[in-house]
Amino acid sequence: MSITVRLEAFEGPLDLLLHLIEKNKVDIYDIPIAMITDQYLEYVSHMDREDLNVVSEFLVMAATLIDLKCRMLLPKEVDEEGNDVDPREELVAQLIEYRMFKQIAASLKDQQLYAGKAMYKAPSIPPEVAKYEPPVDLDKLLSGVTMERMQQIFNEVLRRQEDKIDQVRSGFGKIEKEEISVPDKIAYIRKYARRQKKFSFRQLLLKQESKVEVIVTFLAILELMKNGKIEVRQEHIFDDILIETRSQR
Repeated sequence: MSITVRLEAFEGPLDLLLHLIEKNKVDIYDIPIAMITDQYLEYVSHMDREDLNVVSEFLVMAATLIDLKCRMLLPKEVDEEGNDVDPREELVAQLIEYRMFKQIAASLKDQQLYAGKAMYKAPSIPPEVAKYEPPVDLDKLLSGVTMERMQQIFNEVLRRQEDKIDQVRSGFGKIEKEEISVPDKIAYIRKYARRQKKFSFRQLLLKQESKVEVIVTFLAILELMKNGKIEVRQEHIFDDILIETRSQR
């Protein structure tokens, strides 16, 4: 009466070797070749001989183990530097690499399994939330530019405007112009910024025709900075201040 032996399926000879090492709880860096070889050959002797391709892979490993078993009985080999050569070194490296890829494959399989159970909801952000804009960080926006420097440039431009006044003709009377508002100047600056992209704070003030326009333009610049629509920069101390558009909204 024959006894049927049910063998566990392994993906290859390295998979079987790794199983035997874990089963016997031995150190992979110090494999007891004699014991593992005997157990490996016991498994191969009960394998199904029908699939020669699979069997041949296990037989090649069996021959490798037998060779290692014989080399372990011989005196230790020495390399060119006089260090002992472990004949198991190449096999250990293969086993460690195989174990690493096996663990990665198991991790990817788990991720695929859990990903199939994940459900996602289509984004439905309320319009009020979508329109929200975080508060402007004025310290970051100024990027080292000081209000004192802006005030200094502003005062210099004002003095130039005063110097343009003809002291003789100014006494003849004044022609009143239409009042200039901050919102109008804001619209003007934003239109100007869209064309120029980056421009000089000093040159913008110098383009104004009157002291009132300079003041209103200065106030408009401050308002745009506060709302985060423009960004001011100054590369070096005492340099001119550059203005750049942050948003086109």
